[in-house]
Amino acid sequence: VKERFSSAVPDVIESVWPDAALREFPADENTFAVVLTHDPKIDDVALGILICSNAKYIGALGSKATHEQRRARLIEKGFTPSEVGRIHAPIGLKIGAKSPAEIALSIMAEIVKVQRGEG
Repeated sequence: VKERFSSAVPDVIESVWPDAALREFPADENTFAVVLTHDPKIDDVALGILICSNAKYIGALGSKATHEQRRARLIEKGFTPSEVGRIHAPIGLKIGAKSPAEIALSIMAEIVKVQRGEG
């Protein structure tokens, strides 16, 4: 980890399944969570836990079509449309982002917008 992150950030890097990680680090009103794997067996578990939490921001990477499929799966699992509606997807502000750096910037801009009570 030190090879990739020369500073103290991030504080913790976990390589466990989302349910285990979120049990150890429960989401609260100061949590801004981003789900990025594109794998429903990972993302759906994390999103299911997060939408039942007090997380201030929940974002998920993927296209509109991917999110519609995700939305349908979560509703089929018993989540309400309102609960699933907490997920920001497609993630990020629409700034025409193409590169990974630009996508990251658009995601962080959306998080700041939510943090400031604007979205």
